[in-house]
Amino acid sequence: MNQTKNTLLIKAEARRLGFDYVGISKADFLEEDAPRLENWLNKNMHGQMSYMQNYFDKRLDPRLLVPGAKSVISLLLNYYPSEKQKDESAPKISKYAYGEDYHSVIKEKLNELLNFIKENIGEVDGRAFTDSAPVLDKAWAKKSGLGWIGKHSNLITKSNGSFHFIAELIIDLDLEYDGPIKDYCGSCTRCIDACPTEAIVASHIVDGSKCISYLTIELKENIPTEFKNKIDNWIFGCDVCQDVCPWNRFAKAHSEAHFKPKEELLGMTKNDWLEITEETFKRVFKDSAVKRTKFIGLKRNIEFLS
Repeated sequence: MNQTKNTLLIKAEARRLGFDYVGISKADFLEEDAPRLENWLNKNMHGQMSYMQNYFDKRLDPRLLVPGAKSVISLLLNYYPSEKQKDESAPKISKYAYGEDYHSVIKEKLNELLNFIKENIGEVDGRAFTDSAPVLDKAWAKKSGLGWIGKHSNLITKSNGSFHFIAELIIDLDLEYDGPIKDYCGSCTRCIDACPTEAIVASHIVDGSKCISYLTIELKENIPTEFKNKIDNWIFGCDVCQDVCPWNRFAKAHSEAHFKPKEELLGMTKNDWLEITEETFKRVFKDSAVKRTKFIGLKRNIEFLS
């Protein structure tokens, strides 16, 4: 009885905090994902993201991250914007980076949820994660029934598409668990066909070293010349595989104030980007995920387009 009550209490509070979806799964070894991850790493599809090789066991078993872990609470937060960049000829940045850095926004909500659990349920130990630790977040979101993994390897929800951030609370509390839903991609291959660099090498397999997001964010060296004229005007991240996905016709604009983009960003013309100064970079991307590339990295990406 307590499990049911606690589960409903946690889900209600998560939604009150602004999370769009919440699902719960048993903290256990991700048996299906182990061989897939190992194979992906062995084929060097992680490129220079050497951190992906670290903590292999912890990525697959949350009990190694939180001793005594019983439940993984998976949460989704919509970031689909109501406005887009105005100059269609201007270099493009991924929609998730329009507003404030999602790490800090979501971490605050997760900590509030964890504190709520401790105050209303009792002595509960746990940790909050949002794309900043060895957690296979998409696998857990799928396992808890929030959606299915599309052929582009992103999580898709039936009612609102795939433009969501994924986060987790791993806690040592038994709760009622949700089950996975079926895959609704069917025979569609739009994401595979549309990828400018052919990074989706097979259904559900993305060669990260070819992905535009990797090339414009993770890669610290010069972008290989083989990708010249294939970057599709992206300078930070890429939304192509999500933009062409039929399920994203259901995407609705988010209501998170922290993700509201600066007008200056949306209004930047092609020329503004070409002539961007470090001062402008610091002003426009203050508190933004784009800071991750640093000014020199963004300039490299812009110059690669010409």
